[in-house]
Amino acid sequence: MRATVRDVAALAGVSPKTVSNVINGGVVVRPATRERVERAVAELGYVPNLSARGLRNGRSGAIALTLPELGSAYSAELAQWFVELARERGWTVQLDQTGSDPERERDLVSRARAHLVDGLVLNPVSLSASVLAETEGLPPTVVIGEVEPEHVDQVHVDSRRAAREVSTYLLDRGHRRIAVVGAARPTDATATSELRDQGHADALRAVGLPVDPALRVPLPAWTTSAAATAFADWLDVHPLPDAVFAYTDSIAFGVLHVLAARGVRVPDHVSVVGFDDVDAAAFAIPALTTVSFDRRAFATAALDLLTRRIAERDAPPTTVVVPHRIVERASVADR
Repeated sequence: MRATVRDVAALAGVSPKTVSNVINGGVVVRPATRERVERAVAELGYVPNLSARGLRNGRSGAIALTLPELGSAYSAELAQWFVELARERGWTVQLDQTGSDPERERDLVSRARAHLVDGLVLNPVSLSASVLAETEGLPPTVVIGEVEPEHVDQVHVDSRRAAREVSTYLLDRGHRRIAVVGAARPTDATATSELRDQGHADALRAVGLPVDPALRVPLPAWTTSAAATAFADWLDVHPLPDAVFAYTDSIAFGVLHVLAARGVRVPDHVSVVGFDDVDAAAFAIPALTTVSFDRRAFATAALDLLTRRIAERDAPPTTVVVPHRIVERASVADR
């Protein structure tokens, strides 16, 4: 017979409510008590009955995580943390991608309103066309990434500050002609590209340098292949820069590929920095200097906010800024 919450409680020597608190998360339970409950769960092979739970409390036991695209190393690593940490709270995660399409965002919000999921973790690229521009009837939602919806909970990295710091890092090492790959496009700029542009410009202004439009390399998509194509085309008509600031590590991998194919040595001839510190960055040739932040802390903060939002629909919105740092590797040299 299938084990029940009462069976787990009896074996662990606690109340059924304590078992529920351990399984569902959101309530602090003493470590020793949690350990007893988890041992009992494992011994009995207990699996929460999500259907029954939903009938009792109007919840599905599932949340939706939606990213602009799921193909990048960054998205895969972030999604992995969300799935693992949500499971510890008794949630399953439905993964989806919007392709930066506001209509797909609206579809996801409709699913949440229909109680097919308990809440959303959403990464809109631009607020202007996002479903988040209107809050009426919005289900429990946490935004990850950099748009500016002051009316919803949000978790992000300070992209402008990080871009300023990594650009200053290059300037302090004697680089003056710094190409930025992933710069905001005039017609469809993302919030993140604009903020990284601003941070880079802040660093240039601090040392009295102008922003040179010729050193901006916009991309149709922030992928390795798009970066390789666009950067190769750019190099065909521009002299080699002192350094390249790639707005993501995936972009940096495309840049490194093009430079290697042309016999340009990194960092002897040109330095390269990225952003995100995906696992592969440490194994690039050369190992990539990049902006790093704790993905586990990022996912934890978002799930904490979503847990609170589901329980307290009228709570004031909260923004969490996850700290970042520059990880120095072998792709930057002094000039």
